[in-house]
This record gives sequence, structure tokens and C-alpha cells, in this order.
Amino acid sequence: MENDILEKEAAIIDALREEISGNYGNDRGCMIPILQRVQNALSYLPRDAIAMVAAHLGVPVSEVYGVATFYNQFRFNPPGRYPVKVCMGTACHVKGGDIILENFERRLEIKEGETTPDREFSIERVACVGCCALAPVALIGDEVHGHMAPSKVEGLFSRIQIQKEIEERKKNESGN
Repeated sequence: MENDILEKEAAIIDALREEISGNYGNDRGCMIPILQRVQNALSYLPRDAIAMVAAHLGVPVSEVYGVATFYNQFRFNPPGRYPVKVCMGTACHVKGGDIILENFERRLEIKEGETTPDREFSIERVACVGCCALAPVALIGDEVHGHMAPSKVEGLFSRIQIQKEIEERKKNESGN
């Protein structure tokens, strides 16, 4: 599965290489729009894409990486199919947001800012989601889960697994 993902990414990067060479100039002023286009296509900036941008602009990879890391709009890890965001705003922090984050990390066997190898889940710490009355809060995708407790973390993953199985059954039924 991981090889399939990497092959698909390589194909997208090849298509982007052609698009960029035809639609963007080679001056440094094009760097940010090119990086935005790459991230729009891939949802993050993999090393090969950064190298491709550097080659197009005729600058060192370190320069492209330096510009990309300066702006917090750019990601360097692929987002998961189910992005997990744990609120660390004041109310959530006081009510144990850090413990909730640790439980997600332990359950997924990844750290904050990382993505599972199958790219199903990623974990991110966020400043505030604006649901202070529900603290502590976690988001999975766009779904808000309030009054989180360590015991609720496993239940969320069970629910996601059931949803995935239902989707798979529907897909198989419609394909037959």
C-alpha cells in the first residue's frame, strides 16, 4: 500500500513538473506560488517535490526548504485521511488536553506532527477550536468531540473502523 502511495505521488510530481515548467517562470518570485500549487496537488511538500521546485528555479534545495519552513501554511508530512486535532487552548489544556494528545499518540503509535505509515491518521496540536465549553476537545476530520477523556479515544477509533467497513460494503455492493 505504501508503495502504491509513493508511486502515485511520483506520477503527480512528474505531471506538476510539466505544468510548472509551462506556466511559471524561473525567477525566485515564483517560488511561493509554485510551492502552493504543489501543496494543493499533494496536500504537503514531499522532499522530491521540493527538489523539483529547486531544479526548476535553479536554486539550492536548502533555499526552497528555508522559504517553505518560514511560512506556516506549508506542511512537510502528509495529512492523514482522518486528521486528528487536539485542542491545547487554555480551557482544553487546563482540563487535560495534553493527556488526550498522549492517548492519541499512544493509540496511533505516532507523535504530534506525524502521520501513520498507511496515511490513515495524522495528529496535530491546535491552539483553539472555539469550543471551550466542551473542553477538552478533539477533532477528527471536521467532527468535534467534546468532553474528551482517555477512555473515549479507543471508542472513537472503533467508530471510525465501523464507518470504514460500512463504506467498503457499500462500495462492494455498488460495484457488483
